[in-house]
Amino acid sequence: MPDSQTPPLEAWLDRTETLSDEITSFPLRALAATLDRAAPAVDVPPLWHWLYFLPIAPLSDVGEDGHPKRGGFLPPVALPRRMWAGGRFTFHAPLFVGTQAQRTSTIASIEDKTGRSGRLVFVTVQHRYESAGTLCVEEEHDIVYRDAPQRGAPAPKPVAAPTGEIWARTLAAGAVMLFRYSALTFNGHRIHYDFPYVTQEEGYPGLVVHGPLIATLLLDLVHRHLPDAVVATFAFRAVRPMFASNAFTLCGQPSADARTVELWAKDHDGYLTMQATATLA
Repeated sequence: MPDSQTPPLEAWLDRTETLSDEITSFPLRALAATLDRAAPAVDVPPLWHWLYFLPIAPLSDVGEDGHPKRGGFLPPVALPRRMWAGGRFTFHAPLFVGTQAQRTSTIASIEDKTGRSGRLVFVTVQHRYESAGTLCVEEEHDIVYRDAPQRGAPAPKPVAAPTGEIWARTLAAGAVMLFRYSALTFNGHRIHYDFPYVTQEEGYPGLVVHGPLIATLLLDLVHRHLPDAVVATFAFRAVRPMFASNAFTLCGQPSADARTVELWAKDHDGYLTMQATATLA
């Protein structure tokens, strides 16, 4: 936790780090098995780059929530909850199995706000993924930090999901899928696998489905209906948490020329949990 000696959060602006990784085949095959689809041959599908460049903190440097302790590259925001709020991507060229790649990350913005649920801090990180001198992926990653829920505070009002989807796939991201995705992304956040912690400490009704997993499943919906499509850009925004105890539906609505696809996920009550847009090359 930060103290009086900790610099202000703005001191983390423009901070940069670079990680290198080898693009190996096992994570691709393991995620393909988790998603019940054929494994890619040699190229990394859009959003599957999240299987690489993983921060590996010693266990002694892990906080109570399972994340690495705050400070380091990311600013030490003194709020107990942190979630993946959204992201924007441009896919310039694929990453290939058997190659070395680099990810350069920069803290682009830090916004301190107050919402209906209390204090919120939004941190945006820009990532550039390169291999053999070629820019492959550009990403903007939004993280939101928030207060713990106050007893008796009204829950945020849910938003009804759009209707008129042309594509739909209903499934449940059960505890095994969440465990696999946490393992593949080296994500120790306990809200995804520790039921007593997520319900008693963070106040959620069940295990929380990873935002990146939902985004990956939305793009997988495009792949299932347009297997030869090449994704040029993708943007998503998390609207409401989704929980492993209930089925949910992935929805898609391609444009008439099939160059843009509006995508969204809705929970078992029909409420919007994630909204996204993909543009195709």
